[in-house]
Amino acid sequence: MKNQTNPFRYLAALLVLVALFASSCGSKEGKVEGVNMLYGTDSKVWKTDKELSSTGDKVAQTDAQEDERITFYANGQYNMASPAGTVAGKYAFDQTANKITMTPDGAAQSNTFDVVTLTDDKLTLKSPAGAELRLEKE
Repeated sequence: MKNQTNPFRYLAALLVLVALFASSCGSKEGKVEGVNMLYGTDSKVWKTDKELSSTGDKVAQTDAQEDERITFYANGQYNMASPAGTVAGKYAFDQTANKITMTPDGAAQSNTFDVVTLTDDKLTLKSPAGAELRLEKE
């Protein structure tokens, strides 16, 4: 028996590929918008959505970590609050390089992270070691 190709099979496969491409383009992950998405009109509070290790494995959050919040202000200040205490400092966002540098008040050392995603409601920061912190707008 001879196998014949069905033109509808090719059309269906093409439609599936187009649908997959369209849905992946609509994803916010990996999209970095303007710095104002970080702080909104004046300030914005972010909470942890998920944390990934440098190998991509999900890191379990403690109750205290789930209660942590970071607020970015339009004036270049930030405030990290947790049940253990509060840390305030300054940040600088490099839109071209998609990097944010955070310097706690009184500290000589700053921390720089790659900004993987920055939209109105999602923020993903990646450490130099490769660990990711995925935040969502509160």
